[in-house]
Parts: sequence; C-alpha cells; structure tokens
Amino acid sequence: MEFNLQNLEVALKTGRKYPYLTFSPHFFESVSSTNQTLWDMLNLGATSGTVVIATSQSAGRGQWGRQWISPVGGLYLSLAISFDHKIQATDSYQLTFASAWGIASQLRQHNVDVGIKWPNDLVLNGRKLGGILTETKVNKAQITQAVIGVGINWINPVPETGINLESWQASQNSRPISCLEMLASTVLVGIESGMQCLLEEGINILLSRYLNLLTNMGDKVYVNNLSGTVVGVTPQGNLRIDLENYGTKELMTPEIYIEPGTISLGYHKSSV
Repeated sequence: MEFNLQNLEVALKTGRKYPYLTFSPHFFESVSSTNQTLWDMLNLGATSGTVVIATSQSAGRGQWGRQWISPVGGLYLSLAISFDHKIQATDSYQLTFASAWGIASQLRQHNVDVGIKWPNDLVLNGRKLGGILTETKVNKAQITQAVIGVGINWINPVPETGINLESWQASQNSRPISCLEMLASTVLVGIESGMQCLLEEGINILLSRYLNLLTNMGDKVYVNNLSGTVVGVTPQGNLRIDLENYGTKELMTPEIYIEPGTISLGYHKSSV
C-alpha cells in the first residue's frame, strides 16, 4: 500500500495552526508493532516528535495485553512525546483521554462524526473506528516519556462491531478524508492538540471536552447485580457510576468508580 511522506508533510503544514511538536515521521510497510518499533528507535536516540507509521502489524498490541488485529489497509501510527511538565504515573490515562478527544475533534472538523467509547476507542455509527494504546516511561513516579499508539480502520476488513472510514465515506457520498496521508495528519494534529489542552489548560478542561464526545454518558450498566448510570469519568480514568435503588430511601445514592478493563460497555449508536 502506497504512503507518501511528502504528502504527509504537506497535509501537516495545512492542518496545523499552532505547532507544539516537531514531527519526524518514518514509514514502514509492515512492522511487528509500531509502538515497539518506536521504543526501539527511542532507545537508539530518537527524540520527542518521532512518528512510526505502518499499513500493517504482525504483533499489534491493544489494551490490557490484548492483540490488535492489524491487516493491510489500516493506519497504524505511534508518536513519541517527552514531558517536562509533572504528570504523575497514576494519571497516565489523561494522555489517552487527551489523544482520544484530540483525534475525535479533528475528525469532526472534517465532518466525520466520531465519538469516544470509554476509555480509548473511537466510534462511528456506533461501531469501532479505531483505538489508542498509551505506553509510558516513568521516573520517580512521574511520566517522562510516552508513546501514543493509534490504530484507525481505513480500507481494511473489519469485524461486525467495526467500521472502516472509506466505507463510511462512501455511504455518505462524501470523502472529507481523501487519502491515508491526510488521515495520518489528522491523527497527529489531534494528538498534538489534545496534549496542548491537557498541559496548558488542565485536566478539568480536557475532561469536560472528552465527556462532550463520550458516547457512554447516561448508559445503564450493571455492577455486582446492581444497576447504575454512567455519569462521568475521573481524572485517573475510572468510570463514574451512580447506583440506583441502593440501600434505604434515607441514604443518598452512592457513586462508585470502575477501573478501565473491568467492565465492558459494548457498542451502540452514537448520539453526540
């Protein structure tokens, strides 16, 4: 599959208003994992802003040790970012939220109606368009470096719960994202804008924007045979759930927090 780095450079120049990072992109037809390839490059002296892009992965990684199926035709991209700001290791999900919000908002600026499924999925028409895997290097309980891995379905085959961008654009009789290079540029600008929001405006502003695009708000869920409603997300990444019919009428309905990876929310039609 063809990918032109010069076309990516042109797309980045037209798509960025306030550059925050200096991107240094590297393209590979296939790698075991773009995240692992980028970590290897960082160990050899690569710097913040280095990007690895591939059109397939043989050993792609998803959240919680899952395999990320990565057939030819998708966009698989990893970006390295170093941090001078103090970000606690326990707040690593803030980087994922920043990336998810940034990418979704950039795609929406191109009239691709993307929402976010907690904590790290990009959804379109209620189906999975892509996902994000954040890996970090920590020193003295603070994050010093991160690799943000993103997989987006472009023209690759997808499971029933998935959707690829080209088929969706065909159904809309519109092609706002015209090529893989433009998609890669949109993803990179999205991560960059999300990180700028987090580092310059703070987690409260970022979370409010993230929640505006979160498709799970108001979802009914069941935890330990108790029903509840999704009402938000904590700065540490946990899902906030208000439990219903808990205890006696005199007791206030408690709010509980669910860690990522301990509950599955499924997919449904987006309403954002």
